[in-house]
Amino acid sequence: MSKSSDNPADPFKKALAEATKVMANDHDLNVQYTVDPSGKMGDMVRLPQISRRLTKDEVLLARGTADALALHHKYHDAGTHARFAPPGQLARDIYEAMETARCEAMGAREMPGTAGNIDHKIAAEARRGGYGGIKTQAEAPLPVAAGYLIRHLATGRPMPEGAQNVMDLWKDYMLDKAGGTLEDLQSRLSDQKDFARFARQIIDDLGYGDQLGEDPDQEDEEAQDDAEENADEQEPDSTGQDDSEEQPEATPDSSQEQQQDPSEAQVSADDMADQEATDEAEMPEGEAPMDPPQPSPASEADPNYKVYVSDFDEEVLAQDLADPAELERLRAYLDQQLDPLKGAVGRLANKLQRRLQAQQNRSWDFDKEEGVLDAGRLARVVANPTTPLSFKVEKDMEFRDTVVTLLLDNSGSMRGRPISIAAICADVLARTLERCSVKVEILGFTTRAWKGGQSREKWLADGRPVQPGRLNDLRHIIYKQADAPWRRSRENLGLMMKEGLLKENIDGEALEWAHRRMMGRREARKIMMVISDGAPVDDSTLSVNPANFLEKHLRDVIAMIEKKKAVELIAIGIGHDVTRYYQRAVTITDVDQLAGAMTEQLASLFDNDPRARARMVGIRKAM
Repeated sequence: MSKSSDNPADPFKKALAEATKVMANDHDLNVQYTVDPSGKMGDMVRLPQISRRLTKDEVLLARGTADALALHHKYHDAGTHARFAPPGQLARDIYEAMETARCEAMGAREMPGTAGNIDHKIAAEARRGGYGGIKTQAEAPLPVAAGYLIRHLATGRPMPEGAQNVMDLWKDYMLDKAGGTLEDLQSRLSDQKDFARFARQIIDDLGYGDQLGEDPDQEDEEAQDDAEENADEQEPDSTGQDDSEEQPEATPDSSQEQQQDPSEAQVSADDMADQEATDEAEMPEGEAPMDPPQPSPASEADPNYKVYVSDFDEEVLAQDLADPAELERLRAYLDQQLDPLKGAVGRLANKLQRRLQAQQNRSWDFDKEEGVLDAGRLARVVANPTTPLSFKVEKDMEFRDTVVTLLLDNSGSMRGRPISIAAICADVLARTLERCSVKVEILGFTTRAWKGGQSREKWLADGRPVQPGRLNDLRHIIYKQADAPWRRSRENLGLMMKEGLLKENIDGEALEWAHRRMMGRREARKIMMVISDGAPVDDSTLSVNPANFLEKHLRDVIAMIEKKKAVELIAIGIGHDVTRYYQRAVTITDVDQLAGAMTEQLASLFDNDPRARARMVGIRKAM
């Protein structure tokens, strides 16, 4: 007799996950239920958590969210979206809201039942935003209203109550400014590229054309014209005649002499002869000239991994990204945000410290000829004076010669509670391990800009070479160096609260960077813990390279580190299944579980019992 699930919501969650994969037309889609904001990143979809009560509102919201995200996954191409996206913030928000509405309208065409489900999601969002009580345009967000209007015109369905209110406040204005363009809406839905041009025209009609940036189509035309001009310059004249035909025909041996003074030609010939003689004297007999050294590959893990330009990357100390006063203010804000959590994290840290100190107190080598007198064996000497004294020597515990690196994902998707909790956990664990003589380094990784920054600008100026490789400016941040005392680095973690710091994430290169830093350390044991909430994502890079370009590199780097075995690698995924990347990993669905997961994972690595150690880091071996 099979045992039924303890959670009555599990059958529904499993069925909804399978339906989401089918609707998205991607059976490899990873569906997670979490209390964090719902969303989609790569091949992972986060849906609202469903309680054991399985209430009607929970079910309707989960269905609507699942349908909306599945349709977005099916009909949306990230590369096309990034290519046409405006750089201005308001224009970009309108552009993204319209694209979301397009995907949902496409789903309503093919699967009418999705429209009703998504209405429940929109109604829930409107209630959370308080849209029903908004009275003026100034309070109503224009991008949200634009998305609602596109969905309303495309499907003919009325919007839920709060959403209808926001749309109505802006509807007359939008129809007055862009009514002529909106008449073509139905014919533009199927083709994302065509719709992106349509959306940019709407944004221009609404008066925000100054935020659109360069026209991608115009850039393509200019690049094509330049290519045609270069081709024309290389083709011979159509008459079959060339300017060189007007000059007397010259042989290769005599052409240079005709352009030089005879005396200059003689000096040049003598210099060449001297140079040849010198080369012959310096080159060992029988050896060919050496080729110039090849440039080192961008990645040790994958020699084929390409970086278009690394001149704009930076490895920077946290204190160099903000002045001391700002760091102090940000640190105070971090402490204020997480004050209720400190007690729980502190108790877990104390548990880790007790475990380490207990091992330290127990770990002695006995029956030595010298060392500390073993008082526990003095009874033997009293009973038999001929028995030699017994000494003990304290072992050098492995954690005493250990360095731990905490590598934190500083991408935009970590914004809010996840990055706050990651920062405070790194804070407490670093202090705890330092008290136990374990060196700790805290690193973060993100990019300097959205949409590629200076790397992409150079690529555009160079004529858009195909498959350029990584196309964004990296920013690798050192919050605490391993040899720096914690008291001098405490303020630095507040930097994670800085507005605008968190952008894209290119995990593979960050992991390789952290690994190189660890390999330069003298400690015998090296542990790296990666904390991330998703797969590597950089719109600029993925828009002009294969879709798995960054993910493949991450897998290659992980494989290299795990094969070398010089660094023990652990990963904690926040709302994202990282076990498909890392051999030793855990996934937490609630960000509040992060403190416990970090503490237990580190404690398990210092456990004397190999089976307990394997169990805690997520390894399952056949018994």
